[in-house]
Amino acid sequence: LISFLINNMETLSPFVARRIHDLGDDEKPREKALSQGIRALSDAELVGLIFGGGIPGMSVVDLARSILRDCDDRVDNLARLTMDELMSKYKGVGPAKAVCLAAAFELGRRNREQMAENRNVTIRSSNDVVTLMSPSMEGLDYEEFWVLMLSRNNKVKYRRCISQGGTAGTVVDVKLLLKRAVDCLASGIILVHNHPSGNPNPSVEDDRLTRKIKEGAAYLDIRVLDHVIIAHRQSYSYMDEGRL
Repeated sequence: LISFLINNMETLSPFVARRIHDLGDDEKPREKALSQGIRALSDAELVGLIFGGGIPGMSVVDLARSILRDCDDRVDNLARLTMDELMSKYKGVGPAKAVCLAAAFELGRRNREQMAENRNVTIRSSNDVVTLMSPSMEGLDYEEFWVLMLSRNNKVKYRRCISQGGTAGTVVDVKLLLKRAVDCLASGIILVHNHPSGNPNPSVEDDRLTRKIKEGAAYLDIRVLDHVIIAHRQSYSYMDEGRL
């Protein structure tokens, strides 16, 4: 059997999964990263490096390239896929590949989040809110509701996640939200939540909740400066729309 395999390797090669070490020198993402730096790698090469191995008849980089094409060649679309979706949609992506890719995206998200936390952020516009919060919220497949606690000169003192929910909404305890703001001695607050659907427009419930929080905060001499909704590469600001 061994002799047969050796003598017929060329015939059988299309049916053998090609791993990174089987690729030519110019195809090996690990060697390319070491010689040219990690930024020299294409998106497909980075994903291939994470996957490690391809499938019968397809190299790992070609596998990654085909998956990215299905995601419109956008890494952010790939990052939005759950591990179950990766395993069910793409032949050759099992638990090991799905978990490794999810771990890479999660590590990147935490890095962006911690970099934002370490900056002494001043909020001047809704764009500053989106820049600060998108790394934590844009790729989520469920809703989260956050509050930014600001000083009198609009510097972010604290960020607090008030609630987490499902794909279509989350329950916000207004009393708890305002207590957090008082505990932080916030002069102003900015409300932030995400829409996993990708539609940034506020719902009737979003409008109702915004009014309720604004009215409650006014009694405590706390200003509600904005309510920003973060969706997939889009956002909505109540302040920008003249609704606060």
